Amino acid sequence: MEHRSVFINLSNHPSHLWSDAQREAATRLGEIVDMKFPTIDASASDDEVAQLVKESVDAVMELAATAQVTVHVMGEMVFTHRVVCELKSHGLRCVASTTERVVTTNDDGTKTSAFRFERFRDY
Repeated sequence: MEHRSVFINLSNHPSHLWSDAQREAATRLGEIVDMKFPTIDASASDDEVAQLVKESVDAVMELAATAQVTVHVMGEMVFTHRVVCELKSHGLRCVASTTERVVTTNDDGTKTSAFRFERFRDY
């Protein structure tokens, strides 16, 4: 059976809002599949976070059963760390997006920041 390659975007930033450069880089790693990043309340207990991690990992593993997956994980740091550790323990590649911060000073002295995608970096 031939496996397809899938690039799972587990972040709060849907791929349709990415720059062309980021979408192209992701597509080189597989078909982009957006996966909803859970809302994690600041007051959530460890058990609640663990349940969200389990649900996300289970969803990724379901796709990994029929595809070679790379998982882009960006978001709340503890959740991200736990998801990445768990996925890597299953041999899955996990990446983060890196950006260059571009600051422009306006005529009135205010500064505007924009973030330009540079590359995906392995965890």
